[in-house]
Amino acid sequence: MVKNAHGHTLDLLGQAILSGQYAVGASLPPEPLLCEQFGVSRTVVREAIKSLVAKGLISTGPKVGTRVLNDDHWNWFDPDVITWQAQAGLTPEFLRDLQELRRVVEPAAVRLAAEKATDEDIAAIEQAFAGMKLAVEQGGDYVVHDLRFHQGLLHASHNRMLIQMGKALSALLRTSFEISTRIQDGPRSSLPLHRAVLDAVIQHAPDKAERAIMVLINGAHEDIERVVSTRKKIPSVSAFSERLRKVA
Repeated sequence: MVKNAHGHTLDLLGQAILSGQYAVGASLPPEPLLCEQFGVSRTVVREAIKSLVAKGLISTGPKVGTRVLNDDHWNWFDPDVITWQAQAGLTPEFLRDLQELRRVVEPAAVRLAAEKATDEDIAAIEQAFAGMKLAVEQGGDYVVHDLRFHQGLLHASHNRMLIQMGKALSALLRTSFEISTRIQDGPRSSLPLHRAVLDAVIQHAPDKAERAIMVLINGAHEDIERVVSTRKKIPSVSAFSERLRKVA
């Protein structure tokens, strides 16, 4: 019960900050008011505040109180933060930052995967691709398998830091995939691009693998740019925002 109350209170406060209800530099209401507003104890409010501090959303001090920090301080690798942003609405800046990050990380990881992938690694990536293909042909959660495909590539790099980064990137990648697959026939048209990456890894051809992943990333970038160009702020994506926390 306490944990549920904590999570609910944390969500409400996080959503309020990401939606701009509490602007940068603004103070959160005093503890007693938050307790009354959410119908919870001071302990629950204090724990939620601690969590928000840990995520970089707010700072606390004896003289300044509890204030909202600039988004440069927010932990953009935290699934909760990504979920709240998705609920508030994904901005063009957020999506473009994400695409730039992919261009930095994934080509290097895929080169390593093409050099180091074991039979077990390849089997896992092939299984993820088969799930993507099945979802296109018969229906299902294409994005789950898409995410496993890219996580499999990062794992196949056998670089501990890239693997750890892959865990942190999961929520961000899922957000990108959810948006890009909204394009009509997006998943179907991206299947051969994924297959090209997989084939290059199977062939242990690093240059070919890097070129293939760049084609895939650039295609996703173009799809997202098409969505972004239609409006200044992407609508909230509540249909998948809660699933972001469940990324493996």
